[in-house]
Amino acid sequence: MFRTLVATFCLLSAPALSQGEFPPQDNREAWGLAIIDVETTGLDAGHHEMIDLGAIYTDLDGNELGRFFVRIHPDHPERAGEIARSINGFDEARWIELGASDESEAVADFLAFHAETAGERTMLFTAYNAYFDRNFLDALLRQHGESFREHFTYFLLDLPSLAWGAGIPDMMNADVAAALGLDAETDDPMEHTGLSGAEWNLALYRALMARIEAQRAAAAD
Repeated sequence: MFRTLVATFCLLSAPALSQGEFPPQDNREAWGLAIIDVETTGLDAGHHEMIDLGAIYTDLDGNELGRFFVRIHPDHPERAGEIARSINGFDEARWIELGASDESEAVADFLAFHAETAGERTMLFTAYNAYFDRNFLDALLRQHGESFREHFTYFLLDLPSLAWGAGIPDMMNADVAAALGLDAETDDPMEHTGLSGAEWNLALYRALMARIEAQRAAAAD
């Protein structure tokens, strides 16, 4: 009863949000996954900024519906920390050379992709450390008159949490990958992008769902 009340509250409180029918597993065509990874100039959304965004949209089985990638030139590149630069290779001159978009153009392009690819599906935001990516995307959207809640359901799917429930109680992505027999995500800053992260997230999701299905089959025997 309590879970029903929580779900009802979330549905009623979400502004202008098209919601798929609950539960998602019984209404699979009404739902999809927005598998997202962002790269930023630091850890603090609202102060630090997003410098690229990768997204792969899928159905609940992990079948790809479409993908998106954009590099974004931040308004305050001077705020970029050295640790962030060492992870994602951000450099103002390099970003200009690579044709980075300004923020307003990036937001418009992403929302056009979202509308076209999601269609009538309710998209469940899915990421590794989902609140980090969600907070940066929300901050960017709000700066340009949009809201995360207008485009995504209230709920988040956090991949380390999914791994924990599948019997891999770890947080570090390389360790979770090793437990599933996957290669770790690239740590080469020249290759590490939001899209490479989204691709890795999708591979992780598929491996976790296969593990969960195997566990269910073993339990049923």
